[in-house]
Amino acid sequence: MAIDSDEIRSRADELLDAGAHDQLDTMRHSAAHVMAAAVLELFPGAKLGIGPAIRDGFYYDFELPRPLTPADLEAIEAKMREQVAADLSFERSELSREEALAQLDKDGQQFKVEIVRDLPAEESQVVSFYRHDGFSDLCRGPHVPSTGRLGPFKLLNSAAAYWRGDETRPMLQRIYGTVWETQADLDRYLWRLEEAKKRDHRKLGRELDLFTFHPESPAAPFWHPRGMALWRALEAWSLEVRRGGGFDEVRTPSLVRRELWQQSGHWDLYQDNMFVLDADEHVAGLKPMNCPEEILVYKTRSRSYRDLPMRFADYSTLFRKERTGALAGLFRVRQLTQDDSHVFCREDQVPDELRLALTLVQRQFEPFGFTPTFKLATRPEKKLGSDEFWDVAEGRLREALDAEQLAYQLDPGGAAFYAPKIDVFIEDALGREWQMATIQLDYQLPQRFDLEYRSGEGHFERPVMIHYAIYGTFERFAGIIVEHFAGAFPVWLAPVQVMVVPIADRHLEYAMKVRDALRAAEIRAEIDDRSERMQAKLRDAQEQQIPVMLVVGDRDQEANAVSPRLRTGASSQDVPLDAFVDELRTRIAARELWPVPVQQPDDDSREAAEPSAQREASTAAT
Repeated sequence: MAIDSDEIRSRADELLDAGAHDQLDTMRHSAAHVMAAAVLELFPGAKLGIGPAIRDGFYYDFELPRPLTPADLEAIEAKMREQVAADLSFERSELSREEALAQLDKDGQQFKVEIVRDLPAEESQVVSFYRHDGFSDLCRGPHVPSTGRLGPFKLLNSAAAYWRGDETRPMLQRIYGTVWETQADLDRYLWRLEEAKKRDHRKLGRELDLFTFHPESPAAPFWHPRGMALWRALEAWSLEVRRGGGFDEVRTPSLVRRELWQQSGHWDLYQDNMFVLDADEHVAGLKPMNCPEEILVYKTRSRSYRDLPMRFADYSTLFRKERTGALAGLFRVRQLTQDDSHVFCREDQVPDELRLALTLVQRQFEPFGFTPTFKLATRPEKKLGSDEFWDVAEGRLREALDAEQLAYQLDPGGAAFYAPKIDVFIEDALGREWQMATIQLDYQLPQRFDLEYRSGEGHFERPVMIHYAIYGTFERFAGIIVEHFAGAFPVWLAPVQVMVVPIADRHLEYAMKVRDALRAAEIRAEIDDRSERMQAKLRDAQEQQIPVMLVVGDRDQEANAVSPRLRTGASSQDVPLDAFVDELRTRIAARELWPVPVQQPDDDSREAAEPSAQREASTAAT
């Protein structure tokens, strides 16, 4: 199975390398071998790490005598093209475990020696290699028949990577590349990469004055006023969805004694990711998740079957001691907030609660233009509980998906060790897939904390817990939508929804009246009262991705009207102020994808951009 570029394969899969499951993955892993051969030709003493296929490409890790330069990547790519032109066959061979270790040790490939030694003996009595020309690499395959079968490819960049993702191990150099079946596919992908650079949320966050990062608090964003306006819009919608689902909001402390984490199991399994400190002679941890504290709220008094289901929403701040190498802007931070949901219910209520969770997930993503997709992760090889338990739990999730008529893929063995789950994914405007909510059906925490409720017959029963956070974290989701919309948010999300632009100083008093009318309608509005030309003000507002600009001049002032201009360029004149406010308030309340619909930024969408702008003009606020 292909993996994301920042994810290291588990040790059991390293011999497989690509784990190719389709022709494109096979081609990508073959390209990694060709790249490794080229690197060894240019750097004869290079030590080889791993070289898997990943989503949209491949990489290989090397220990090299010096840092790579862009000129090195060009030279490596040229050597790869020579191999492709020679159409060299890939040939498989097998050695015993001992022979493989001896050969790899002789070649000085100590990372490969470590891989073979760490594999369970029963899995590696026979070890396979693949050779093309003079290059041989430890690999289970499969590969394309020959190097000439590789499609168009391109080396992208190099980066530092710890061996096996461990900060205590050697630092290697990772070279990323991509390969596609056709030149058109490659060109489209490279265009998307360039578009992604323009959309980088860290860049746009600074330019749009949303947030910044500072070394005084590493990996924790500082949200500026406009960024907080975006945050509150996200939060308000999430809370509206939860309240519509019958949730009650709670808030729980950040600093919690060790004993709670020991009881939940996090102290043993997750302590390395927690910030731990001494507090009043007690060891405590800043909470990395809310679940155990929701349980304490549940346990504050005895519960009856009539109290269930109990649905809690907790948006308090969490802390996770993420590794420095894993940090990535808003996508991976150390201080985070989830739109967390915890449901305590009876066993007979599980089907309805799962269906409610799926309904809320779909509803919450609608205003962003996202259509979620689903995977059902089933039991892993190492698991808690009997097969009968897993049959029931997996059946519950499958029935909920079927009842909602939702298509889904199976992820065999992908569940956590304690319970199956439904994973929810969205795809952004660049075609990138993001895992969002995980709907977990949990029988373990209620047992660990001895949760109970009194049944209708008067005896005590164990409730079931269901966990899910739809955005995941506000920080990560904010980063996703900044890049998805390229900062051009629909009006309901935009930090500044309207910029009022007076043509001259004599129109400033009326501009203030317009702004106040907008704010009275809970529309986020500002005035550009700088001593600049009107066209300069409009240009600056468009660069700030303000959805609507209201130009006010003599005629507008006399008629108590405005002249709206959308950031797309569509405009109209002499619109009564009250009518404009009412229409805009209606659009915001409906959370429309307006003024710009989300489109895939490929060739088709670029060709469609002009007609789209013309359609916008016909629906400008009037």
